[in-house]
Amino acid sequence: MSIAAGRRAALPLAGFGYLSVTATAWGLNWPVMKLLMRDWPPYAFRIFAALGAVSLLVAVAAWQRDRLWPGRGQWGRLVVASVLNVSAWSVVAPLSLFWLDAAEAAIIAYTMPVWATVLAWPVLGERPGWQRFAGLGMGLAGVTLLMAGALSGGGAALAAKLPGVAAILCTALMFAGGAVFTKRWPVTMPPVPLVAWQIAIGTLPVWVIALRFETLDFSRVTWVGWGCLVYVAVVAQCAAYLAWFRALRLLPAGVAAMGSLLVPVIGVFSSAALLGEPLGLRHLAALVLTLGGVVLAARG
Repeated sequence: MSIAAGRRAALPLAGFGYLSVTATAWGLNWPVMKLLMRDWPPYAFRIFAALGAVSLLVAVAAWQRDRLWPGRGQWGRLVVASVLNVSAWSVVAPLSLFWLDAAEAAIIAYTMPVWATVLAWPVLGERPGWQRFAGLGMGLAGVTLLMAGALSGGGAALAAKLPGVAAILCTALMFAGGAVFTKRWPVTMPPVPLVAWQIAIGTLPVWVIALRFETLDFSRVTWVGWGCLVYVAVVAQCAAYLAWFRALRLLPAGVAAMGSLLVPVIGVFSSAALLGEPLGLRHLAALVLTLGGVVLAARG
């Protein structure tokens, strides 16, 4: 078998299909979250979304007659994976928005492929070729260009944003670590109950934060708010995480992580369509850079 044929065998088309499902679901989640935050406190809605997602996943797993309980010796892996993959976004990422704009947070969050590529080399032995480094550079350039309009300078302003920078950088590092950890030490159980357990465990700290610091008024929740909640529970959590973990099984961790660079691009285009946010040549150039980076990275 040639080297090229070996690479094609190692990078099945189905893996990129699952990755596109995740990127689309999480990209659309940007405008959905903006709509949702008009009606819901930032952590309380995550409790209801998690309850809905876990209930749906358990019902599907029971219908499929999947084994629902983790096997002996799997609990440690399950807890670590849950914290890295789910708590990163449910608990740590929202903190950054107290100090950063969403665009600024997104720029730092989607440095995740950098950390995943770095971690995958010593942990998984995935030594990146020049195509992957070049693709990574193109993808990050696209994301930076995409969000460049929201960047602001100044020493005092930068100092004021440092707590938010620390929080979202922690999110990026955790999720990158989760991609590598899941690839290196997978939890041996069916995918549907596995995602249910990760969402349930990963959102446990949310209960503490919401019950201690937030007040929920259901009379303020409109039909749009309820619809957004359903989207987060069913699509952004159930479908997206199932597809993400499946992509990690089929693709190198670094390639899968680079595919996540599509998320902010999809987020901007969907925000323009759903919320009327600006869309111009800068956004189109960012799309070309990001898509080109993902394609180039897949060849490396």
